[in-house]
Amino acid sequence: MEIFKGENFIEFTERFSSDDLCRQYLADIKWENGFVCRKCGHHKFTKRNNFTRTCNYCKHNESPTAHTAFHKVKFGLKKAFFITFEMVNSTKSMSAMQIAVRYGITRKTAWLFMHKIRKAMKSSEQYPMNGSVQVDEFTVGGKEEGKQGRSYNTKKKKIIASVELTEKGNIKRVYALKINDYSSKSLSKLFDKHISVNANIDTDKWKGYRPLMKEYNITQSLSDKGQGMPQMHIVIHQIKSWLRTIYSWVHPEHIDSYLDEFSFRINRSIYKQTIFHKIMERVVQSEHLSYSTIIVANK
Repeated sequence: MEIFKGENFIEFTERFSSDDLCRQYLADIKWENGFVCRKCGHHKFTKRNNFTRTCNYCKHNESPTAHTAFHKVKFGLKKAFFITFEMVNSTKSMSAMQIAVRYGITRKTAWLFMHKIRKAMKSSEQYPMNGSVQVDEFTVGGKEEGKQGRSYNTKKKKIIASVELTEKGNIKRVYALKINDYSSKSLSKLFDKHISVNANIDTDKWKGYRPLMKEYNITQSLSDKGQGMPQMHIVIHQIKSWLRTIYSWVHPEHIDSYLDEFSFRINRSIYKQTIFHKIMERVVQSEHLSYSTIIVANK
């Protein structure tokens, strides 16, 4: 198949000008390595209308959208493709309300679909950060009067982030996730998911990192108001600014999904030519999620 490359919106609209062209693209991705019937495992099929495959053995029908995040979208595949394209190519993303107005759908429908795409943006956790890595925690959700440093009695959302650097000291990859507190147990979640034990890790002098030194190569130094880890604090500023300027409010149960979206775009910033195709591959591989499923999954 000829994959779509680039960020040009006009070229994108010409390539995917109808639901059928979108459906064909999904079918090409879904059955790139051949058809396998989900019910009986048979490989031979008959191609039907709308690019549906019918198993020649058990007669089971499967559409290109079945068992994917595009299953039963209420507003058509063309709009779904366009929203996905904007989510992966927009520098600062868009809110559900902006998408709703832009594409003539309800805010709830926009919110649900965008969260399906965010689920596909979640890291596979198969390629941990290596080399030079910086780690720090921060909060989002406004100022808290009368308190300094790390506070446990706060309604602000606590986040831990990691930045992998290139040999020249540039930002290569970013991961972030919500934590309940600043204990070693909470901090270790990011290390376990995203950082190799072979990495050279820089943190500030927070005591919560000390127990992790038994497994990880951690060097602690004074933060010096962010000057000790400038790349890390650039990322922290970007995350805070992005959440503050795009979203009026982010529920704590869903913040990890927004952080996955942020990391996905940053981590593929040098692969902009193929970022749309990459997310489409993930969307095809991800299962259909209902509104109730997404709500329950984030509790």
